[in-house]
Amino acid sequence: MILKIIARIRTDFPEKFGVPRQSGLADTKGVIVFEPKYRDPEALRGIEGFSHLWILWGFSEVPEGKWSPTVRPPRLGGNKREGVFATRSPFRPNPVGLSCVKLERIEQRQEGLVLCVSGVDMTDGTPVFDIKPYLPYVDSHPEAEDGFTRDIKDYRLSVEFPGEWLKKVPKEHQETLREILSQDPRPSYQEDKERVYGMAYAGMEIHFTVAEGLLTVCGVTAKTIGQ
Repeated sequence: MILKIIARIRTDFPEKFGVPRQSGLADTKGVIVFEPKYRDPEALRGIEGFSHLWILWGFSEVPEGKWSPTVRPPRLGGNKREGVFATRSPFRPNPVGLSCVKLERIEQRQEGLVLCVSGVDMTDGTPVFDIKPYLPYVDSHPEAEDGFTRDIKDYRLSVEFPGEWLKKVPKEHQETLREILSQDPRPSYQEDKERVYGMAYAGMEIHFTVAEGLLTVCGVTAKTIGQ
């Protein structure tokens, strides 16, 4: 069986560093643009009645054939291994991702009908293999156990965003950027207090340091195409 790419998603993340580790963690926006072969409006009939969608997509930046039976979940500090099928690591036998996103609206554009969604955790240009509606009566399980993620799901950093840098961020991106930074974009095994990190987001390069649970933004610059 060969999966067909039916669409690609446009997001504010040109690279994977800084992308939320799970869908729905931040109000990150995306636009799903269908490939020409799949731009038939009939394929979207009735989708406007659903508030959320499941997106099946590909980890396009993972080297082909690279997988491991055990992985080091970042939130466990990179020191403890768990089985790959007990994690959402991209290094899988089939590098396929699954995300639940909110359907904000449907728009008619030059490329045909597109889906404007939020809560995305994908880089710009990620291939989409399928879209299915989220069904609360079967997909929601409030009683579900959360395994080894139980103690790490509420992890957050405090964020200090000096006004001199905050004013360089368009207002429509400020709150979402704070959400992304609070989730700690760094690999969890990195604890260098002196290191300055750089994260590309929405046409900007965000520079920051982290020490004692506090992330401090120390620079915001425009990111040129191809940089």
